[in-house]
Amino acid sequence: MNVVNTIEPTAGERASAAERTPLLVARRLTKVFGSANRAVRAVEDVDLVVHGGEVVALLGPNGAGKTTIIKMAAGLVTPTRGTVSVLGHDLVRRRGEAVRHLGAVLEGGRNVYWALSAWQNLIYFGRLRGLRSREIAPRAEWLLRELGLWARRREAVGGFSRGMQQKVAIAAALVSDPAVLLLDEPTIGLDVSAARTVKDWVRRLAAEQHKAVVLTTHQLAVAQELSDRVAVINQGRIIADRPVGDLLAQFREDRYHVQVAAEPDDVPPSMLFEIVDGDPAAGSTTLAVGAATDNGALYEVLGLLAASRVPLVSVTPVQPDLEEVFVRLVGADR
Repeated sequence: MNVVNTIEPTAGERASAAERTPLLVARRLTKVFGSANRAVRAVEDVDLVVHGGEVVALLGPNGAGKTTIIKMAAGLVTPTRGTVSVLGHDLVRRRGEAVRHLGAVLEGGRNVYWALSAWQNLIYFGRLRGLRSREIAPRAEWLLRELGLWARRREAVGGFSRGMQQKVAIAAALVSDPAVLLLDEPTIGLDVSAARTVKDWVRRLAAEQHKAVVLTTHQLAVAQELSDRVAVINQGRIIADRPVGDLLAQFREDRYHVQVAAEPDDVPPSMLFEIVDGDPAAGSTTLAVGAATDNGALYEVLGLLAASRVPLVSVTPVQPDLEEVFVRLVGADR
């Protein structure tokens, strides 16, 4: 308990300021690869602002520029044009100060040293960010205990499962208690249990420690579950940047699913129901699901059901999920 008490106030002390102040700011971020004759614009004029306590998902098809943005934000790739600042420190002109407040876990890269133990990795990365061993040790112990790795802290990371390696990578990124965390495909390749642990940590980092979290993922259900805001990238440009709820509401339609406890043959043909789901185990009945395009059509369907004495189970509005919104946005941008 003493370890937790010595660490938690650090995040708490900066919580109110973090909520008011942008922690990560990218302006006109542009990256061009190749020569003048064969230039490839991977990212062009991207603006991105992330506050403390906020989780922002960068979404886009393969090759859209997501990972390039993350790497520029992490200081691993130099922008062709534009700036990135972390807590007001320019990542190019004041790199030392900026990276001290950054933590990153990159997909497809080895984020920790497999020949070292989990404990040795955390000590190494803490020292790399300018901390002394006596400052790192309490934080490292707390992280490894919280992530369920304390009992195996002295084992080489190379012998760990994929999920355990990812936990060590997250712990290494957090050992210096950075204000900004960059996560590139944080749950890819993980089993259900490990993915749940990672997702729970992302929530806690934003909600309890008021960190600014930026993540990329192809798993749109994960993005919808975790994110406060979504920035959709296509062909190197941000084509939408809105809170998740606002983005879903923008594409909401007056459509309804009507579930009835009846065999398909018992539903009047005039209703033209689309039967898309069945559940014989539910009282040996089939759920016929229909869609109405507006309130008037819905009332007409319900009237026909009542007249035909077809048992009604539920009426629910059909809401688009993030995957459907993403497909519409990217398709419209082509």
